[in-house]
Amino acid sequence: MKERIHEVIKLDKIIPGGQTLGRLNDGRKVFVWGGLPGETVEVEMTKSKRTYGEAIVVNVLEAAPERIVPKDACYLSTSPWQIMTAASEIKYKSDLVVDMFAQAGLSIPRVEIAGDDKFYNYRNKMEYSLWWDNETNRIWPAFHRRGSHQKILVTSSSIERPEIWAEVQRIISGLNNKGDEARRYQSILIRCNRAGQISSGLFEMNKPHPIMSNLTDSILGHNYTYSPNGFFQINLPVYELALNAMAPYIQTEEVVDMYSGVGTIGLSIARNHRLILIETDNNAFKELEHNLADSGTAQARAVHAKSEEALEYITGNTCIILDPPRAGLDSLVVKRLNDQKPPLIIYLSCNPITQARDIAKLINSYSIVYNQPFNFFPRTPHIENLVVLKRN
Repeated sequence: MKERIHEVIKLDKIIPGGQTLGRLNDGRKVFVWGGLPGETVEVEMTKSKRTYGEAIVVNVLEAAPERIVPKDACYLSTSPWQIMTAASEIKYKSDLVVDMFAQAGLSIPRVEIAGDDKFYNYRNKMEYSLWWDNETNRIWPAFHRRGSHQKILVTSSSIERPEIWAEVQRIISGLNNKGDEARRYQSILIRCNRAGQISSGLFEMNKPHPIMSNLTDSILGHNYTYSPNGFFQINLPVYELALNAMAPYIQTEEVVDMYSGVGTIGLSIARNHRLILIETDNNAFKELEHNLADSGTAQARAVHAKSEEALEYITGNTCIILDPPRAGLDSLVVKRLNDQKPPLIIYLSCNPITQARDIAKLINSYSIVYNQPFNFFPRTPHIENLVVLKRN
C-alpha cells in the first residue's frame, strides 16, 4: 500500500468549492477539507499534482475560535462544514458569493445568505453505500470517504430527515436477518416527502434498478408528483423562500421557464400567466406533463426540448426563468438573451461561479436589481443564488 504523505501547514482562507487554502512546504497550493482559516493543522495528502495538492485534516494543532465538534463521524463525506458555527457558515457563504462575482468582473453588494435556521435533519433524499464487516459478518450503511474510492461505515447521520435514517436502518436490518452480503448491492436510495412518507430502493449489482413509488409534495400550496430518483429540491422550506422572492418580479403576460424540471418554479409562481415550461429529461418531462395536467391551468404548456433548441421562446416580451444545471447556460441561450433582450430574467443557480460568468456576458444590456443567496444545503459549502436582471 502506498504510504500516505503528511504535512503540517497553516491555513489561510475558504475558497469557492468549500475547501480551505494553504501552502505545502514546497510552496504549492493545497486545498484542504476539514480545516478553517487561521488554523495550524496536520494534513494527509489525497492528491498531489505538479502545481497543487488536495488534502484532509487529520490533526488540528491550533484551532480557530469558530471550530466546533462535528455531530457526525462521517461529516467529511456528507457535510464538511459541520466543523464551524452556524454564524461562521452564514458569514463565509455570504462573502463567497461576492468573491465569485468579483472574479467575473461584477460588483454586487454583500447580502447575508437566507435560510430557515434548520442546520440538520433537512435533506429529503439520501443515497447510501453498503459496508461489509468481516469481523461480525454483517452489513452496515456507508458513505464514500472524501478524496478516495474507499468506504466508511456509518453508525449515525444527522444531515438527513430522521425518517430516512430510520428507513436505511430498517433495510440493512432486513438484509442482515437473512444473512445477505454487501457485495451484492450497489446502493440504497431513500426519499421522504414533507408528510414523512418514504420511497426507497435497494439497487442490486448488474440488475435493473427497482421501480420506486412516486411521491407527492406541496410547494406554496400546489401539489407536485415526482420520482424519488429524479430531480426534486432537497430542502423545500428554503426553496419556498426563494420562490417567494422571485414571484413579485413576474409582471409580463408571458413567462418562459427554460429549465423547468417537473415544473415547481413556473407552476408555483407563474401559473396565472401564459406559461411555457421547457424540459429535456424524459422522466422529468413526463412528471412535468402530469403536474401540468393536475394544475388546472389552461394557460400553460410544456415543451420537450433542450433549452438551446427552444430559443424561439425567448423574445423581447417574455419574462425568462432560468434554473440551469451546475454548468450554467449554454452559449446559444446567452446569445439569444442578448439578441432579444427580454425585459426581465430571473436566474436561480446552484453554482454562483457559472452564474456570474453568464451574467457578465449579459450585463451590458441588463442591471442587477436583486441578488440573494439561499442556504439550501446547511453544513455544506453549497450555495444557491438568486439574481434578477432588468433590461436597461
